[in-house]
Amino acid sequence: MSLKQIQSPIAADMQVVNTVIRNSLHSEVSLINTIGEHIIGNAGKRLRPALVLLSSGLLGSVSSQQHQIAAIIEFIHTATLLHDDVVDESELRRGKSTANHIFGNAASVLVGDFLYSRAFQMMVAIKNMRVMDILSEATNIIAEGEVLQLLNLHNADVSEAAYLKVIHYKTAKLFEAAARLGAVISEDNNSSDEENLALYGMHLGTAFQLVDDVLDINGDAEKTGKNLGDDLTEGKPTLPILYAMHQSDAKQAAVIRQAIEQGGDNDIPAVLAAVAATNACEYVLSIAKKEADAACAAIEGFADSEYKTAMIQLTEFSVSRQF
Repeated sequence: MSLKQIQSPIAADMQVVNTVIRNSLHSEVSLINTIGEHIIGNAGKRLRPALVLLSSGLLGSVSSQQHQIAAIIEFIHTATLLHDDVVDESELRRGKSTANHIFGNAASVLVGDFLYSRAFQMMVAIKNMRVMDILSEATNIIAEGEVLQLLNLHNADVSEAAYLKVIHYKTAKLFEAAARLGAVISEDNNSSDEENLALYGMHLGTAFQLVDDVLDINGDAEKTGKNLGDDLTEGKPTLPILYAMHQSDAKQAAVIRQAIEQGGDNDIPAVLAAVAATNACEYVLSIAKKEADAACAAIEGFADSEYKTAMIQLTEFSVSRQF
């Protein structure tokens, strides 16, 4: 199923969230509006705000507070993208030039800071300490994940456990927070519901990032909207590359190690050949499938509904997608 079909139960609510995002983005500083519109207008999958709405629907209903929280989640995510692209020196995202490539690094970083601060203004307006607690913790852990990834750059000796820790911090934590918050704001919820939804989000986010790392190697650039091999060019030791290195003969392993440690694109053809020969992408996809299955198991106890069906379909989409 397409993502649009999967999200059909929350289509009207997503339109409301989009309106909240645009209204909340406004600033008297024109450059903030320009850069904000550039990245928000080039909307991605909006999975994180969708999780707020789906988990809310799973427990009964979606209110205006959930619309606000969904917008906050998207602002935090967008701020991380702006900062990521500066750190990674990226030039392409979702098939378009990145903000830093067009407007410069300084402007991108500062507008990312604006989005973070605007998100916290919106949190305060909700007047719910539990919401603030969850989102402030998530934002802090995401920042730690970014630093961990930076420390792992050009390090060919990163373990699978260390790699997964970065994923849990950098990507899965915001998925987890989004799904948890749907329960926190809902009237009909309990601590068990909250924890199960948090587990769902964490496992879904992990599966999503694992597939992203596979698509960086063997995806269709026109569908992914990114330059293939960017992670390897930047010297990021992602799991498909690490697995291929450990499963290759000494000569191939030395080439992969060099590619990670030195970065650049000179060794990409040889590394991609090793990835294919060792079935590295298949291995990583098998882990992603286990994560998706774990996400489904976490919400198994909830009553059947169109929201639950959509959440299950979302796990299937996360591992089968081509973009």
